[in-house]
Amino acid sequence: MSEHVLEVNDANFDEEVLQADKPVVVDFWAAWCGPCRMMAPVLEEAAKDLNGKVKVVKVNVDQNRTSAGNYKVMGIPTLIFFNGGKTLSTHTGFISKDQLVKKVEEVFGV
Repeated sequence: MSEHVLEVNDANFDEEVLQADKPVVVDFWAAWCGPCRMMAPVLEEAAKDLNGKVKVVKVNVDQNRTSAGNYKVMGIPTLIFFNGGKTLSTHTGFISKDQLVKKVEEVFGV
């Protein structure tokens, strides 16, 4: 997918997100979703700026319905903030890079 954002699927969600050794921001998205496409460069830039302190991953809801269903994703883009396998916060809708970085700092304390 990109240098800083990892594509995750139903098969490796537990390993890549729930068992991660650092906080994780998961972007639930779909290719047909305009705001989701707007989020892609924002996520990339934020992940780059956060410099490995936080793992940033994307889950395509059309191809990974189990993961989306497990977290009751009803609208996209939905960002879910995980740490230690637990959901700490959720944000639905587009968010700017500055807002995203601020939210990461607030939720994870990084």
